[in-house]
Amino acid sequence: MSKAQDPFYIVKEEIQESIDKLQSSFHQWERILPDTGEQVHLTKELLANCESIEWKVDELNKTIDVAARDPSWYGIDNRELESRRRWTITACTQVGDVKKSVVARKENGNSASAMRRELMKLPISHQSDRSYQYSAEDNDDFIASESDRQMLLIKEQDEELDELSASVERIGGVGLTIHEELLAQEKIIDDLGTEMDSTTNRLDFVQKKVAMVMKKASAKGQIMMILFLLVLFIILFILVFLT
Repeated sequence: MSKAQDPFYIVKEEIQESIDKLQSSFHQWERILPDTGEQVHLTKELLANCESIEWKVDELNKTIDVAARDPSWYGIDNRELESRRRWTITACTQVGDVKKSVVARKENGNSASAMRRELMKLPISHQSDRSYQYSAEDNDDFIASESDRQMLLIKEQDEELDELSASVERIGGVGLTIHEELLAQEKIIDDLGTEMDSTTNRLDFVQKKVAMVMKKASAKGQIMMILFLLVLFIILFILVFLT
């Protein structure tokens, strides 16, 4: 089976594209100022993508374990298996690094926000009341702006969840295809074993008959019988194995 038709490489290519997009989003996330709406939204998106990719790699590892039981049957060798395992380990490491960085910055941001909230609770003197006064009009504009921003973020998140759902469905379809192929190959093996048993029984029967005839035949008759059986064996071989 060529790499273009191998389900492993089909899924691998899709996962690698997801990892590339994840790393691109991560670099964008690093440039965003903390404690902003965009940064919070992108943090949730990165963590969700990390979970999705980790699940895909885990499913791919399961198919590798299945193939490792009988590599020759799937047309691969131990070297290919080792190469596939190395790729999944590298993919897990890349996703894990992104996830650790996002979680660490998120926790630090939460701690800093909590500290700022505590400081804001303390009474502040020698400050002019005018610096903390906002007009009702400014508040309304700010609330409206934030509401529009939240609606836009929710819409973008819904679109991303739809894409993630479609990706999961594609992975599931590939898994079902692999399962069906394994069942078909198992049936072929069973049929081949049954046919081999039947052929062995027929050959044993012929050999017993030949032994009986050889005992009764003369030397010349034995030679003729050997030639006849040799021709018969060649014909049976062609019928059984070449047709």
